[in-house]
Amino acid sequence: MIVRSAQTPTARRLRRQPTQAETLLWQRLRNRQLGGWKFKRQFPIDRFVVDFCCPEARLIVELDGGQHGQQIESDAARTELLSAMGYLVVRFWNTDMLSNIGGVLETIARTIRPHAFDPPHPNPLPGGERESR
Repeated sequence: MIVRSAQTPTARRLRRQPTQAETLLWQRLRNRQLGGWKFKRQFPIDRFVVDFCCPEARLIVELDGGQHGQQIESDAARTELLSAMGYLVVRFWNTDMLSNIGGVLETIARTIRPHAFDPPHPNPLPGGERESR
């Protein structure tokens, strides 16, 4: 059974219209490229749609554009609610993402390590054996 959030249509629209910074970060996070962790983009959580989420690590990565300078209080309230749900929220400015992607990725990698368990193997087999063909 598929459970859809009320935010699913918004998430789909945002996935179709990413910012340049979101596109650049997604190219580096998708397909478990960052330490084997699975990230999802424009992911609905409760009444919010977060930019990037690693559900296994309970980590949310938000990229903020210039409009976020005027909505500091609402961003703080949103972060507080997501934290109360057990997520760690890290925020980066779009300009930081565009000018220093290596630093952003390193910060995400350093943040995820102590906050989470070992990443799950995408195709686990009993006893840790690897499938041979």
